[in-house]
Amino acid sequence: MKVIYILWLRQLKRYFRSKARLVGSLGQPLLFLVALGFGFGPIFQKAGGGNYIQFLAPGVVAMGILFTGIFTGVDIIWDRQFGFLKETLAAPVSRLQIMLGRTIGGATVATIQGIIVLLLTFAVGFRLDGMGFASIVPAVLLMFVIALLFTALGTAIASLLQDVQGFQLIMNFLVMPTFFLSGALFPLEGLPRVISDIASADPLTYGIDGLRGILTNSAHFNMYTDVLVSLIVMVVLVAIGSYLFTKIEI
Repeated sequence: MKVIYILWLRQLKRYFRSKARLVGSLGQPLLFLVALGFGFGPIFQKAGGGNYIQFLAPGVVAMGILFTGIFTGVDIIWDRQFGFLKETLAAPVSRLQIMLGRTIGGATVATIQGIIVLLLTFAVGFRLDGMGFASIVPAVLLMFVIALLFTALGTAIASLLQDVQGFQLIMNFLVMPTFFLSGALFPLEGLPRVISDIASADPLTYGIDGLRGILTNSAHFNMYTDVLVSLIVMVVLVAIGSYLFTKIEI
């Protein structure tokens, strides 16, 4: 447990020490909120969709978590190249504890990112429906599940790669379709069958839909389905990430 705590704390220190990384990671969510929220808002409202900011905000929050969580895998590659990972793996502790510490730390950072983005949404007009501010606690818990899911995915992929460039190429190929096909920017009703099937297979779809259900009381799926699918995929990816991390060769 001590190893997990130390590595968790190390991830947090990395995040808060890098002010450029902290500020830069907020740029894209803000761009989506302002440009898309106000740009497509009138069109969305005329189409009978209501307030687009209300629809868009949970998706943008999840986007902040997705990008922050999955790109924590880069830290593994950097640590491998600079020798820190070798020293860590040589310590008399199990690799599983090391992986869990890094993953929980990365997920905590991604959750903090999601909370910051959520606070920013209030500045552009987002309002909580349903339970009001009482919905913040379950929303943060679901954010942490989403963060664990994608941090574990980033760890699994980084465990197989040797260089940052390869990781970035794979992540761009994976992350952008995961986000754009998740229903973050458009409703899931009335989609072509192929797009609907892809969205249903996208784990981020259920995370975003769950956040919409909690924050705005407008889930597409059943809330229990959203939470259950997110938890199952999270457990599977943590297990896969743990296995691949234990097989890293230095």
